[in-house]
Amino acid sequence: MPHLNEVKKKLLTEGILGQYVHGESTTLGWVTIQAGSKLPAHHHPHEQITLMLEGKMEMQIGDEVVMMEPGTVKVIGSNIPHSAIAHTDCVLIDVFSPVREDYRD
Repeated sequence: MPHLNEVKKKLLTEGILGQYVHGESTTLGWVTIQAGSKLPAHHHPHEQITLMLEGKMEMQIGDEVVMMEPGTVKVIGSNIPHSAIAHTDCVLIDVFSPVREDYRD
């Protein structure tokens, strides 16, 4: 496995960069987000688990609005609409199952 510094960065949307490593059935992402960046509402067939490491970000997951702060963990079910806005610079880990083929190089 490469060091994180060797994993290619993928621009997800303005101000949001992800670095992804893929196993047989999961994708692990290291995501950095600039303050003020917005992740538009979207959904995907993958189950997603998000672990906030640094910063403060408001997420809407279905009908629930949650403030993500260091240590907050959320499970986002398959095809559940979700969006986010970063209140500060953020760092988080995302895990997806099955593999996010669209995030491969």
